[in-house]
Amino acid sequence: MTIEALRAEDVRKVYHSRGSPDVEALRGVSLALRQGERIALLGRNGAGKTTFLRITSTLLLPTSGRIEVFGHDVVSAPEDVRPMIAVVPQEGKPFFHLTPREQVYCYLRARGFSKEVARSRTEAALEKMGLGEVGDRLSVTLSGGQKQRAMVATVMATEAPLMFLDEPTIGLDPFARRAVWDMLRALTRRGSTVLLTTHYLDEAEALSERLYIVEEGRILFEGTAEAAKRQIGGTLRVSIENGGNHRELFASFGQTVAEGASLHVITEPERIHEVMDVALRNRLSATVGPVTLEEAFLTIVGRSIDAE
Repeated sequence: MTIEALRAEDVRKVYHSRGSPDVEALRGVSLALRQGERIALLGRNGAGKTTFLRITSTLLLPTSGRIEVFGHDVVSAPEDVRPMIAVVPQEGKPFFHLTPREQVYCYLRARGFSKEVARSRTEAALEKMGLGEVGDRLSVTLSGGQKQRAMVATVMATEAPLMFLDEPTIGLDPFARRAVWDMLRALTRRGSTVLLTTHYLDEAEALSERLYIVEEGRILFEGTAEAAKRQIGGTLRVSIENGGNHRELFASFGQTVAEGASLHVITEPERIHEVMDVALRNRLSATVGPVTLEEAFLTIVGRSIDAE
């Protein structure tokens, strides 16, 4: 029987403030992670991703609902949950008066690792995150990307059974992002479970074995990236510049999704020539490409992942 690393049932969070309307950050989120999975929680900024991670990592109490980590309730037994988790918070920063090497080593020692294990894991994590040359510089002197890599190295060195990473690759260059991805894949191969929040579609598709799409505090989709793309009704996308005002011309060809002034038509290969003929007759520029996770997100949520 596969062990569940995390189970959330109907989790709700309402923020109350005097003189202002209540804000529902989470509106009944339910999800489950099996041990050893990499799961992406995908959504726009403000969709509720960070609130959910703060609750599951015992940093915030839910208004209602139930969450268990390896069978332990995060509300009634947080002291049992914390040794099993590690968190990379959104925009977290290493201690400014420590070097990356000291940061990783001290964190591991505080979690109970022996000196020998802490030293070994520290050096391995710094090397994998490309921090060897700056490992002995004070964190206050590091660039933003180097600080972010130090935070990721600190948490990944724990090899905790369940890891929460909230937008861990913000500010990282493409090479550093790939290094984070490689470390996450290696950790799950060794049995760790990873819940990653992101609004990077390529990251969600490259890393996740399953993904949850969240919008306005609700789960709108659960499944693989391929399943998300399959459910939108076609395998090809025709993108029509300035086609947003001509949606009725293309409605019969398949799913249509407006993005700003552009219109995306999701259709099958045998209908491509018809769509292009209509576009040309109306002097509209059009390009054809495969359906991507971006089209799936647009269809499921109704707006771009970057829309405010």
